[in-house]
Amino acid sequence: MNWDIVQGKWKQLKGSVQEQWGELTDDDLDRAAGNREQLVGIIQERYGLAKAEAERKVDAFFADMAA
Repeated sequence: MNWDIVQGKWKQLKGSVQEQWGELTDDDLDRAAGNREQLVGIIQERYGLAKAEAERKVDAFFADMAA
């Protein structure tokens, strides 16, 4: 899914993102606001993942949503 689309639909997608990454708070999701780098950084921080792993998981999640 194109990140411009993600940003535009962020309010609708927040619930799905929170289902996938349950440790993210509403504040985390508001801070990310559909920005890929912000979301990757927050997931990296919450789950203790390497940046490349967090990026892979985020990209895979949104690719599945687009399918």
